[in-house]
Amino acid sequence: MILTSIDFLVILLYVFATVFIGIYFKRQAEKNKTEYLLGGNRLPWYLLGVSNASGMFDISGTMWLVTLMFVYGLKSIWIPWLWPTFNQIFLMMFLSSWLRKSNVTTGAEWIKTRFGEGVGSSLSHGVVVIFALIISLAMLAYGFVGLGKFLMVFAPWDFVSNALGINPHCISLEYVPHMYGIVFTIFATFYAIMGGMSSIVWADLLQYIIMTATAIIIGIIAMNQVTPDLLPSLTPDGWGSPFFSRMLDIDWTQKIAEVNTRIIEDGYSLFSLFFGFMLMKGILVSLAGPAPTYDMQKILATKNPQDAMKMSGMVSVVLNPVRYFMIAGFAVLAIINYDKLNLFINGNIDFEQILPSAMIAFVPAGILGLLLAGLLAAFMSTFAGTLNAAQAYVSNDIYLKYINPHATQKQIKRSNYTVGISVVLLSTLLGFVLADVNEILQVVTGAFYASYIASNVLKWYWWRLNAEGYFWGMATGIACGLVVGLIQLFAPEVITNTFPLIPKNLIGLYFFPIILLISFVGCIIGTYTAKPTDAETLESFYTTVKPWGFWKPILARVQEKNADFVKNNRFFKDSINVIIGVVAQTALVTMPIFIVIKEWASLSVAIGIFVILSVVLKFTWWDKLKEI
Repeated sequence: MILTSIDFLVILLYVFATVFIGIYFKRQAEKNKTEYLLGGNRLPWYLLGVSNASGMFDISGTMWLVTLMFVYGLKSIWIPWLWPTFNQIFLMMFLSSWLRKSNVTTGAEWIKTRFGEGVGSSLSHGVVVIFALIISLAMLAYGFVGLGKFLMVFAPWDFVSNALGINPHCISLEYVPHMYGIVFTIFATFYAIMGGMSSIVWADLLQYIIMTATAIIIGIIAMNQVTPDLLPSLTPDGWGSPFFSRMLDIDWTQKIAEVNTRIIEDGYSLFSLFFGFMLMKGILVSLAGPAPTYDMQKILATKNPQDAMKMSGMVSVVLNPVRYFMIAGFAVLAIINYDKLNLFINGNIDFEQILPSAMIAFVPAGILGLLLAGLLAAFMSTFAGTLNAAQAYVSNDIYLKYINPHATQKQIKRSNYTVGISVVLLSTLLGFVLADVNEILQVVTGAFYASYIASNVLKWYWWRLNAEGYFWGMATGIACGLVVGLIQLFAPEVITNTFPLIPKNLIGLYFFPIILLISFVGCIIGTYTAKPTDAETLESFYTTVKPWGFWKPILARVQEKNADFVKNNRFFKDSINVIIGVVAQTALVTMPIFIVIKEWASLSVAIGIFVILSVVLKFTWWDKLKEI
């Protein structure tokens, strides 16, 4: 058994703290729908920013990032652009403001502000709800299974079953991770359902404090083992540089030969081609705005559009330095002490075991409990935020819209509880079917996200897109994304045998342009086979949100009625700010890594870049928030 009694005590204290938070905010959350789903739009932007960042600090993602840092070194900072991580910069610069101006509760409710009433609007509303629920269920299952597998390393089932006095064979070994997941899911469900958005945000703050403390400790432990000559002698050429050419050019043959197998499996060897696909996808995903998940709900929970942009900017500032200080610390400890790690699962090496193995090997008692509590909190934070988003879509966009529009507050409360428990049960069942957490993540961020882009890019920047075009773009994209995703999950050999050059892990990324094209065609055909959106609806939306893009006919109509109306001329300013922000965000990611590996010259350059660009953004963005 790995954990000591003090570790268990720390974990139990954290769990009871979350239960207390849920009970404390229960009465406030029951006041009305806005209080429950959006915290009454009273929460400070910086608190929401910490909460949003905390929700992105999940166990499975952290394990993946530690593995990437171990294998690819500084070049690993680009690979999370698959999600993409720089979408927070687009939100920060303008899209959070555009979304918050709508004053709605969910992304599906937003449809009415853009397309008005009618059959097409109802269809579009429905397809957004479907997309949101699929995403939410998949991500809940992803976190649920990942947590269980992670905990098995620290609490082996034979020890736990003996401690509880039960037969260890009463549960099949393959379902033990699910049982562990269910236990902590119950606690996450409790405080999320009882206290709504407010309890989620305050529990996230507690989690962030824990993770910051443990990240600092891990980073310092690693720094104490790093010497100027040690790390370069243990890693291949290029490991310590973020720059790359056409090929990846990292060869572990003379260091740890088995790492080369991982590089081949990942499919990143043609790094410039991979980077190009990733950048194209990332820009389009970012331009579409936030997907209907907890990120969108945190934006809608802010007090006003200016706070929404500040909140999105806060995410990068509070998340990246802490997370990458921990990631770099564990990766460096694993490289220096590679021979001490147990990375073998069923006779095969599994590099995803680097994080738990390094925790066991290098984290002292008490601190291990604190770190585990933080990582459990990360799971519960992500789970609770995603659950809150799913509840919002079912309660607000199905129950209150179609089933019981005149529901009393007591009925709404019962609906929230029922929906929350039902969503958790469904995601748990899905977790039993989809046992591979990385494949779930690849399907969601690869193939399935492509279905969201065409309709949601055009809705902001092209006036002619109507509800029918939006619906058919989403519907055709979802259908294609589901087909590719199901093949990737259950029959990947169908694609890899037909297209042998496509790595299994990147099927979703390489099929992304095809799904995007089909979805775009669906948008265009749907749009031009139906009449345009009602002019008054478009004028109301345009004057409220003031997006830039192709809105000339609507601008002309608005200016006929109001000659003083000035269109949004910030396209080039916003674009430049995005570029500046992405570079500053990248510098922010590299700084904690350079500290851990003691590359002081590179650290000075990164700090200089970040400080200079931050000063520029003070004048080009912060001082102009009310104009956006």
